[in-house]
Amino acid sequence: MDWVDELRRLRDARSPAVLVTLAAVRGHAPRNGGAKLVVSPGGLFGSVGGGNLEATAVERAREMLAAGDDEPQLLTLALSDKAATDYGIQCCGGEVTMLLEPVPVVPTVAIFGVGHVGLELARILARQRMELHLIDARPEMLHPDRVGDPGSTGVFADAVATVSVRHAPVPEAALGHLPAGAHVLIMTHDHGEDLAITDQALRRGDLGSIGLIGSRSKWARFRVKLGELGHADADLERVSTPIGIPEVEGKAPASIAVSVAARILQLIEQSPSRPS
Repeated sequence: MDWVDELRRLRDARSPAVLVTLAAVRGHAPRNGGAKLVVSPGGLFGSVGGGNLEATAVERAREMLAAGDDEPQLLTLALSDKAATDYGIQCCGGEVTMLLEPVPVVPTVAIFGVGHVGLELARILARQRMELHLIDARPEMLHPDRVGDPGSTGVFADAVATVSVRHAPVPEAALGHLPAGAHVLIMTHDHGEDLAITDQALRRGDLGSIGLIGSRSKWARFRVKLGELGHADADLERVSTPIGIPEVEGKAPASIAVSVAARILQLIEQSPSRPS
């Protein structure tokens, strides 16, 4: 296994990391330029030379992870007996510059209901680096004639996101396939489905956010029904409805999609799991 495999493993585990690369070496150093070290919250993989230079890089990387930094940093260290760090002296005689690159957790967004608004919303979000799940109980909404083959043909041919299309006759069951931290947007064609998905989403305590399309009167009815299903008022505060940003007031599908996309991107930026 090499550092690429380790980054892939961490991505699958939804763990952030920092990739440390020995970018420049002047004089003598323990490793040649290009050596790499992967630093995750709970582990290390690879090496940029050991000793105080590696310990200093690991400390800086862990600080970046804790702070959620998303900008690369350069770290230059002199390897001489006159340059001490918190981890001692390393007197190889050279100087190294390391590039520390955050490797964030890729956010996940799930759209339940790929009708007019859902499809427009998916087209916008597909231009973002994320895992995008499109879920609908109606097979015709997900037919290749409508959505194409994501990454190859149709409206998602040039998607930046990884787009997953799932036909789910019982849509709320698809919640079990989503990773922790996923942002859920509920906008199906059927209020009964919306209620069932909202109910099950609330029973997961690890979602990033829950957004429900609809009016305040719809939410008032849902609050009563969700209360009857055992959800406390404090639990219901996890649901955002109406969804979107208030500055966009249009009711056309494309306008609603722009509003909702703007809000979900705000939530991703504010996510405590970010450096992504």
